[in-house]
Amino acid sequence: MKIAIILGSTRPGRKGEAVARWVLAKAKERPDADYELIDLLDHPLPHLDEAVSASRGVYTNDHTKAWSATIAAYDGFVFVTPEYNHSTSGVLKNAIDYLYAEWNNKAAAFVSYGALGGARAIEHLRAICSELQLAHVRQQLSFSLFTDFENFAEFAPSPMHDDAASVLFDQLESWAGALKTIR
Repeated sequence: MKIAIILGSTRPGRKGEAVARWVLAKAKERPDADYELIDLLDHPLPHLDEAVSASRGVYTNDHTKAWSATIAAYDGFVFVTPEYNHSTSGVLKNAIDYLYAEWNNKAAAFVSYGALGGARAIEHLRAICSELQLAHVRQQLSFSLFTDFENFAEFAPSPMHDDAASVLFDQLESWAGALKTIR
């Protein structure tokens, strides 16, 4: 099984890179799936510029075709998202909106960070994923800027997140494996 950890922030000074690398390090300890990091900085997509809805699967732009091939290769996803204005980042929403079938019948988990742990960003991502037929697991990781970052800058997660991460990966791998049988 292949699972992508999608870093959903491209903002200068972003906190998400440290969070995503921590998630990747925890995931690499697991034997039942191959985890890879996808940094949206490496996949610069303009604001959605396809004329036809992604649900039709008609892509005209090379950047869309490349993004499609990237996402289609995975069985599941861990979305690492900041919380901006009570939601996820615009760049992550845009990257998700570019595709449809590539997300279908796959599994997703969520890792967020923000003043309130990014919980509201996850709420919005759950609704988006439901529309894309992307099954999302219950367990989530939410990192607080107040307690999981030293001086609001350096990522220093509380050890309590280790057990929660294990549950998240267990659920994600289970669902990704099950959904693979119907694709």
